[in-house]
Amino acid sequence: MNEPTNISDDGLHAEPLLALYRISDEDIDRVRICAKSVMPHLDEIVGRWYEWLEDLPEYQHFFDDPVTVKRVKLLQHKYWLDFLGADVDERYVESRKQVGEAHARIGLSLNTYFAGMNMFLEVLFDTTREAGKEAQQSSANAESLAKLLHLDTAIVVATYNRLVEESLTEQAKSLLEMSTPVTQIWEGVLLLPIVGIIDSRRARDVMNATLAKISETQARIFILDISGVGVVDTAVANHLIKITRATRLMGCACTISGVSPQIAQTIVDLGIDLGGIQTTATMRDALADAFRRVGMTIGKE
Repeated sequence: MNEPTNISDDGLHAEPLLALYRISDEDIDRVRICAKSVMPHLDEIVGRWYEWLEDLPEYQHFFDDPVTVKRVKLLQHKYWLDFLGADVDERYVESRKQVGEAHARIGLSLNTYFAGMNMFLEVLFDTTREAGKEAQQSSANAESLAKLLHLDTAIVVATYNRLVEESLTEQAKSLLEMSTPVTQIWEGVLLLPIVGIIDSRRARDVMNATLAKISETQARIFILDISGVGVVDTAVANHLIKITRATRLMGCACTISGVSPQIAQTIVDLGIDLGGIQTTATMRDALADAFRRVGMTIGKE
């Protein structure tokens, strides 16, 4: 067998997993021996598992009609037939990945999944013990069953976590895109109001969105309004400085508006040098200055 490797999305393959969980040919043989005594009772085992599941809060949410229960029971029956066959190849691993994907998509909690696998293992142990095996042999069989079950669990959980992380990444990306709406409010003038916390990642997204919009519109003025930013510290100030410098390199002047008395006091107390960066107390002041610089006059009728 190959040397053990760390489990990762790319590492979810049969041989490395068998090596990692130290599943030998003897373990496979023991699982198949257990299968002979378990197979005749498989429907009963699945039934006992669903009796346990019915007491859980998730049951009504995920199994709210008889048709769904019947379909899932058939899938469970197939799953455990596959498990007891112990033919751990790439097809086997792929089938476990599909279970992880299904659990992630329906939102079944990992706590429930772990509890369910533990319950199934108990039922399997009970069944093999009732088959009248000698204590030593029964213990070895139980160990082999547990190894294979742990391998199954690792594949399901790794796949589950990967899909959840991908989903969270997509959500975060969407939220960041929504939180960086660089808008052209007039010919040559861009505006971006920031609300919330500015961290390194968000600052990078703000910079990317801003520079792309400047390139697209050939804007001359960029207003970055921070009136909705709750806290300005050294890190935040440095992010703002980097954004303004980047816009300046593209020939677009940047004004930071919404500098409240509290933010101004904080900047002074921290000794932060915003040297050369134009600031205004309100967005209105920034807009008035921007319109003036692009040659537009606003007057009352």
